[in-house]
Amino acid sequence: MADTCGQVLLGSGLTVLSHPLMYIKVLVQVGHEPLPPSIGRNLFGRQVYQLPGLFAYAKHIIKIDGKAGLFNGLAPRLCAGTIGTLVHSRVLQVVITLRCMVQFIGRETKYSGVFDSIVTVYKNEGVLGFFAGLIPRLLGDVLSLWICNMLAHLVNTYAIDDSMSHTGEIKNCSQAVTGFFASMLTYPFVLVSNLMAVNNCGLAGGLPPYASIYPTWVDCWRHLSLEGNMSRGNSLFFRKLPVGKTYATDQKRFF
Repeated sequence: MADTCGQVLLGSGLTVLSHPLMYIKVLVQVGHEPLPPSIGRNLFGRQVYQLPGLFAYAKHIIKIDGKAGLFNGLAPRLCAGTIGTLVHSRVLQVVITLRCMVQFIGRETKYSGVFDSIVTVYKNEGVLGFFAGLIPRLLGDVLSLWICNMLAHLVNTYAIDDSMSHTGEIKNCSQAVTGFFASMLTYPFVLVSNLMAVNNCGLAGGLPPYASIYPTWVDCWRHLSLEGNMSRGNSLFFRKLPVGKTYATDQKRFF
């Protein structure tokens, strides 16, 4: 019991610290660009037009909602983290948390609390509404696990010799590298899952003209692939302008 409580407290602390990053990442994933491109420097020091990065985006949110605004959607995420630790449930995290965040786009208050949000989802979409975007997320998790296991097996079998010194440290490092590599490869599944969780849910960020309505997650995948947006939101630093897109100041997104 003590170990479980310790895990819950540690997980909650990490969730609070990482929430502003996730919040901004989700807004970028759905295509919200409140700040126009500006001249910056890339990794090689050359001047280029760039989209606002993590810190500029955070300053914009603080300017509108204050510092507390960076933690919109934290309550359901904490509940999801606690429930997930105990009974392996991610319903709150993948649906209600994301919708609380996306409300920033249209300045809505439809999802204002954990229990009220649960009632809202059930009334509007039924039980299936709690599982919006679940299929691509599960597929991504399974694929990520398979990639990690395969790469770890290859590294441990062919690259690491038991006679080598610091074998344990090397294996731990290889696990971290393979995990990062797997997350990069399966990122499109995370993106599609998050978009489907807010798609056509009654919020401005998930409805036309701001966003397209996708009948299935496969349609969402195809649309993002055709537009070259499968990695949107993957990086919050040195963000490049979308090729062939025009920035719409009134809607704060690219077309």
